[in-house]
Amino acid sequence: MLIETKGLRKTFKSRGKEVEAVRGVDLSVQEGEIFGLLGPNGAGKTTAMRMLSTLIEPTDGRAAVCGHDLAKDQAAVRRDIGYVGQEGGTWGEVTAREELIMQGRLYGMSKRDSAARAGTVLRAFQLTDFADRNIKTYSGGQKRRLDIALGVMHEPRLLFLDEPTTGLDPQSRAHMWDEVRALRERGTAIFLTTHYLDEADALCDRLAIIDHGEIVTEGTPIELKKEVAGDVVGIGVNGRAEEARAVLEGRGSVREIEAGEPDPATGVAELRLYVDDGSAALPELLRALDGADIAAASIELHRPSLDDVFLKQTGRSLREES
Repeated sequence: MLIETKGLRKTFKSRGKEVEAVRGVDLSVQEGEIFGLLGPNGAGKTTAMRMLSTLIEPTDGRAAVCGHDLAKDQAAVRRDIGYVGQEGGTWGEVTAREELIMQGRLYGMSKRDSAARAGTVLRAFQLTDFADRNIKTYSGGQKRRLDIALGVMHEPRLLFLDEPTTGLDPQSRAHMWDEVRALRERGTAIFLTTHYLDEADALCDRLAIIDHGEIVTEGTPIELKKEVAGDVVGIGVNGRAEEARAVLEGRGSVREIEAGEPDPATGVAELRLYVDDGSAALPELLRALDGADIAAASIELHRPSLDDVFLKQTGRSLREES
C-alpha cells in the first residue's frame, strides 16, 4: 500500500475562526494505480494532497506514504514521491534540459547520470524537439508536460498531480491523459486531484469524492455509477415541482425522486427520477403529468454519470459547482 490515512484532518485559523479544511479523511492508494480525489473547488482536495506530500502538517490523524510515517520520516517520504502543483514550477529563463538536469542534481544524481536521465524524460514526454529553447517560449501544454517531467525526474514510486489539466485546451488535455496513463504503465502510481468529471472517469482506476473536507464515497468509476442503478430521467417543470413530484412518486419503475431548485431566470425546476428502464418509464411518466395538466418544460434521459453520484451523495451538481 502506497498511501494509508486514518482520520487525517487539517484546521486553519482564518479571521480569528477555525476553518476545518479536511475532516477526518480515511484513504488508501495501492501500487500501480491512478487514484483520483474528485470534488469542487474548495472541497479540501489540494489541502489533503499537500499534507500527504509533506508540504503542510496535519492537525490530527495518521498517515503512511510509501511505507514511511508521515509525521516521523518526512525526508524519506520526499525521496519516494514526486509533486506537481497547480501552478507548476518552471523558470522561463532556462531550457527544459537545464531545468531537468538541475532537478536531478538536487536529488543527488551525478552530472552525467542527471543528463542521461534528462534525455530519457525529454523523449518520454515528447519535449526533445524544443528541449534547448527557453521555457518562456513554450505553450501552456508544453509547460505542463515539463512540470510532470520534473516531477518524475528522480523516478518516484508515487506522483502527486494537483489539477493536472486545468487551463489546458482539449487537445493538450487529451495528450496529458496519455502521459499520465503512460506513467502508470511504467510503474509509477498516480494520486491526482480534479474537478473534471470526464477526467476522473477516463483516468482513474479508483477515486474518492470529497465535499466540504469529507470523503462521501469511494470506489472505481463503474462501482460508483452502479450506486445510481438504472437510468436517470430529468423532467423540468415550471412552478409546480412539488405537485409534479407527488403525481410521479411510485409510478412505474420510479425508485427515487429528487427535486432541484427552480432556475432564477426561467422558474423551471428539474425533477430527477431514478428508474430501472428510462425508455420504458418515460411514456407513463409523461402521461401521468398530462393527466394532472402539468406540462414538461424539458425532458432528459441518460445513463448514470459521476455527476449523478455526486448529486446523490451531496444534493448538488458538481457541474454547477465547477
